[in-house]
Amino acid sequence: MVATPEKRQQQARATTSPADKVAVLLMGYGEVESYDDFANYNEQALNLLTAKFAPVPTWIYPSLAKLLAIFDLHEWKHRHNRFISPHNEIFERQRSAIEQNLQAKWGDRVRVFKAFNFCKPFLPAQVLEDIKTQGFEKVLIYPLLVVDSIFTSGIAVEQVNKALAQMANDSEHWVKGLRYIPSFYNQPAYIDLMARLVEEKIAQDLASSHLPSQIGIVLMNHGCPHEAKGFTSGIDESQVLYELVREKLIHRYPLISVGWLNHQTPLIKWTQPNAELAAKNLIELGAKAIIFMPIGFATENHETLLDVEHIIEHVRRKYSGVTYVQMPCVNDNPEFCQMAANWADSHISELLSEEALTVNPTLAVVQAQTHSHHHHHDYNHHHHH
Repeated sequence: MVATPEKRQQQARATTSPADKVAVLLMGYGEVESYDDFANYNEQALNLLTAKFAPVPTWIYPSLAKLLAIFDLHEWKHRHNRFISPHNEIFERQRSAIEQNLQAKWGDRVRVFKAFNFCKPFLPAQVLEDIKTQGFEKVLIYPLLVVDSIFTSGIAVEQVNKALAQMANDSEHWVKGLRYIPSFYNQPAYIDLMARLVEEKIAQDLASSHLPSQIGIVLMNHGCPHEAKGFTSGIDESQVLYELVREKLIHRYPLISVGWLNHQTPLIKWTQPNAELAAKNLIELGAKAIIFMPIGFATENHETLLDVEHIIEHVRRKYSGVTYVQMPCVNDNPEFCQMAANWADSHISELLSEEALTVNPTLAVVQAQTHSHHHHHDYNHHHHH
């Protein structure tokens, strides 16, 4: 007998033991919506991000964060009328759409929870408590905001690990299954969508007034530091993403450049060219219109909104006869939310079908201690062969 989706859902409901359920932990930065939280946000961001590449002592973070907040206030208040980032709302719409797409296939065996790296009440530790309380034992970690995920997701994993270490009860860890989606930089569906959005925008706004060779396209990636104290910083992934999207467009639109959205921290060498320089370069090559397309960000945030606005202001001062077009991130584009759900499918399927892990955290401590004694012996032993 063939189980119809309705039947299958009823069966799932009737028999759902924790082993038959998966919690998808969708992770983004989260953005503070009131200026007063900004110094705290900056401090957490400095702790997690800057510590990995900047030669800055940690005791300086609180005052540095306050200093940055003062600069930000200047930008927000005077230029943007106390800008409130739409990021959190968009991220919620993404979460909800991805959950609907997954539940269409898996029923309520799968739920999507959102966690923000820097924003209460959705810090990873708080959300994992919730996941545990709701009886989930299998977790898919899914960072979504930035495509250079290797670095940014490293932070996501760092926070999840901290939370899991705090939540371990002695003899057996509550997590029985774990999977991870590092990035979608090389997913064909995403690359096709990026190129198509640019082409549609050109057809709509520029094709009747500009020759294809006069349309400059700046494909914007999340800026990366070159030296990240040995951490993989996501440059390779972002570069590959750029090349793949560029390849789809270059034969029709010859003027294309990557533009990195850098946090120009002093003392750090960042990816080049930044988006502003990229635009100026294309104009020097004869572009009469510039499209700014964020490919390295899936969700709108103050970088893709405010920073790009400022970049356009600067470039326009020097080149006022050029047309500037600022494109949105994919956000909750239904096609994107469907592909994001598809990318999770195989991992959910593996988690549901595999044997539960049994992990005893106390053994890790014992193991670390005994290993330190044997390790020289092992080393020599391997060398003889």
